[in-house]
Amino acid sequence: MATTVIDGIETRYEVQGSGPPLLMYAPGGFDATVEKWSSLGVYARVKPLDSLAKRYTCITFDRRECGQSGGRVEPIGWTHFVAQGAGLLDHLGICKAHLLGGCMGCSPVIAFAVAHPDRVASMVLWWPVGGAKYRMKGQSRFDEHAAFVRERGLAGVVDHVLREGKAFGADPRGGPWASVIRHDAAFAERYGKLDRNQYLGTLAAMRSALLDRDTAPGAEPEELMKLDIPAWVVPGKDESHATSAARYLEECLPRAEYWDVAPAEQTAETAPPRMLDFLARAPNP
Repeated sequence: MATTVIDGIETRYEVQGSGPPLLMYAPGGFDATVEKWSSLGVYARVKPLDSLAKRYTCITFDRRECGQSGGRVEPIGWTHFVAQGAGLLDHLGICKAHLLGGCMGCSPVIAFAVAHPDRVASMVLWWPVGGAKYRMKGQSRFDEHAAFVRERGLAGVVDHVLREGKAFGADPRGGPWASVIRHDAAFAERYGKLDRNQYLGTLAAMRSALLDRDTAPGAEPEELMKLDIPAWVVPGKDESHATSAARYLEECLPRAEYWDVAPAEQTAETAPPRMLDFLARAPNP
């Protein structure tokens, strides 16, 4: 694994394979790391990297505030994740790439396409998050963390995270900066001394920015409808990946191809050939 600093925040990344560049926003919600592409749910079953790295230069990374990447306490929205991905491409000297998002990684992909359409050759949107249950569950996670901060303070959050060692998705009490607290002692010290009320305001703004709708978040429908970028949409079907969210992206993206296959039928035998076919038909960066 390599690291680079993007906008003052360390990013852990890995480059595998050869061929046209493919930037991959990891699945895993608020624990989106390189390893999730081979260890989490449908991705462990399909093993997309095994096929993609044979034809593409696959760029995987820990999203900021996740895994071994760094973070900064600020009201994070989708544009912050876009900046990280664009900065990583800049660091690698890549002007344009295919983009692949899994789970919550789909939202920064569509936000990236809106912000930098000239840098995106195509989009693969695998199990986009969304739906009313996803929004409600995500908001309740932020609310649980806010309640813990009010009760224990930010120093109490640091103590809890260092004791329990879990990411935000697994233990909401630790909050969205839990992974950074766990591996960066200097950050943890600064975090524990932040003003509580100001922090709670930052947290509320982040909650509103990331969980603002009952469908796939990341960009406005009017923005998506203007994109002239090929997209392949793979639907999920559970409380975090409502099929309606995938159908919404199909509706909004003019050049979307929707793979109408149930999750159980998305396997290592069926999915990679379809994905590679889509990417082969898209213009190369």
